[in-house]
Amino acid sequence: MIILDAQVEAIATRKDKTVKVTLGTQEMRDVGELFQLQNQLVSVGISTGQLTDDEIELLRESKFGIDQMPTGKSPSQRLRGVLWHIWTNDNGGFDQFENFYNHKIETIISHFKNQL
Repeated sequence: MIILDAQVEAIATRKDKTVKVTLGTQEMRDVGELFQLQNQLVSVGISTGQLTDDEIELLRESKFGIDQMPTGKSPSQRLRGVLWHIWTNDNGGFDQFENFYNHKIETIISHFKNQL
């Protein structure tokens, strides 16, 4: 686990309804570890003050069920990513990804409900 002091430099929304948070830090001792985390799904704790020992322990113990996934992503995150790539290649007449995603998910749900 990496704990460092940082400043929130920017916050932006993305087309896929996610949020991008840009942090700036002068903690150069951890830069190698940070580069190894690029494009990895990580857990983040943000505090406006120094983290207490209890908060650090809570972060160390937190498990969101994704550490065991070989890709670091949950199955639903993987499906959403695949559908995003399909939509970027052929939007199927949907101007917004969210509408395309909801349509495809309903199609999948209906497929399996019909098997009941």
